[in-house]
Formats: sequence, structure tokens, C-alpha cells
Amino acid sequence: MQIASLFIHPVKGGRAIHCDAAPVTARGLVSDRRWLATDAHGVFLTQRNCDALAEITATPLPGGIRLASEAMETAIDVSIPEGASRQSVTVWKDNFEAVLAGPAACAWLSAALGRDAQLYFMDADAERQTSDKWGDPAPVSFADAFPVLITTSASLVALNHEIIRNGGATVGMERFRPNIVIDGAEPWAEDYWKTIRLGAVVLDLVKPCDRCVVTTKDQQSGKTLGKEPLASLARIRRSADPRINGVLFGWNAVPRNDGEIAVGDLIAVVGERPEGWPLALSD
Repeated sequence: MQIASLFIHPVKGGRAIHCDAAPVTARGLVSDRRWLATDAHGVFLTQRNCDALAEITATPLPGGIRLASEAMETAIDVSIPEGASRQSVTVWKDNFEAVLAGPAACAWLSAALGRDAQLYFMDADAERQTSDKWGDPAPVSFADAFPVLITTSASLVALNHEIIRNGGATVGMERFRPNIVIDGAEPWAEDYWKTIRLGAVVLDLVKPCDRCVVTTKDQQSGKTLGKEPLASLARIRRSADPRINGVLFGWNAVPRNDGEIAVGDLIAVVGERPEGWPLALSD
């Protein structure tokens, strides 16, 4: 097995950026989901409630990011705020402090999204951790819940076979917004992995990822394209574990150590989950 693709999403909910290589820290791939768009009250925005985020391209720069959008005539370079206002932000049930970007960046973002919005950066002093429901708490970025999201090419092929079998159109991996895509595995083999090594980095797979309406959206426009892949996932990948009430694709992971990974790196399974993950029987 090997790494087929690597992706970061510098602004949570924005477009993915393909990487040939990426440093990994406790919070995940460097530059992944370190910036956050919120409403005027500091509550996070995602494609669930703001389609226009899918049109935002955020390119990491030394000391900041460049924001561009198809809705805007010009891009804007945003420096990492230093010594700026620390304010409370909310991501799901987590409330913690992050650094507010300058007024020009917030004004640009508001215009791009067509609503009042603010832009925040997660600096080294920001304190947010994963839930202890799935193991020891670990640092995490503005991601929904965990530092790294892993998917496999073979599982997408298997899912698309089910979609086609029921008369639907195939979906691309971009719908699932992963960080690491793995080639060379059997379909759904990731259900049986507990720990994997990618180059010099070790990742613990702690929880399957329950999927939401974002997977039904075009990742260039934010427009909803139909009921797939959720309809097919509901038939073949519904969790039977009462801790997760939903359909599953991919796994959330936590790094054990810092390091760098690259496309083509070989992957070894160093810890197994022999029982796999329980799935509900299809109707």
C-alpha cells in the first residue's frame, strides 16, 4: 500500500489543495484547517450552512495565506495575526480562543460569502482537543473532530459500484474531503486497521467518519447534486455501534509523532482491529 494523494484545506470548508508532501504535527497536516470562517458571533461556518465556502481557495504563503474566490475580482493576502485580538470561537460544542484576522480580511471574506463573516487563525496558544470518548485527548485544529482523515481508493470504487447499481452517477474522492488517500488496500480494509505507519509517521485510527450533507455537494460551487453518496452509504455503511448514529466513509486518525509524509510513501499496518467496525444490515 502507498499514499496516493495528500490534501490540505487551509480554511475549514474551503477548497482542497493537493500536496506532493506535507509535514505532520499533533494537529494534523501543517496548514490544514488552521483558518476558520465564522458568523458575526464567532460560530463556525461550513458548507453545511454556507455553500459559498466551496468557492474559496486559500493558498498557504510564508507568514499567511492568499484568499481567492470566483465571486471576487481580486484575491487578498492575509498575514498571520500577531498580537491581535483573541476571541472566543465555537466549533460544534467546543468553545476556545483563536486570533481574529484584520478588518480588511474579514471584509473581503464577508463579500465573498455574501454574509457577515469573520476570519480566525489557530495559533500555538489556541487550546482545542479531541473528545476523550475515543481515547486520550489530543490537540486538534479547526477540523470537525480529529487531526487527520484517511480514505482508500478501493473503498471509493466499491461505493461507486453500489451507486451505479442503483442508477446513480459516480462521485469523486473530493466529496469526502480527506487528508490522506491510500492505494493498494482491499475495499473497506481500513475498518480493520488500528494503527498504520506512513514513512516515519505513525497514525492511530480512532473512529470511523460519519458523513453529512457536504458529501452531496459539488466541491467547486457548493451546490447540492442529489442524494448520493449518502443514499448508497445508508444501504451498505450504516454504523451499528450506538456511539455513532450515521453512515460511514473513511477514518479519523491521530498522529503519534511529528514527521513528513509524501505521495508514494509505503504504508504498513502495525496494529489491527480484528473485529472491524459493526455495520447495520441493509434492508
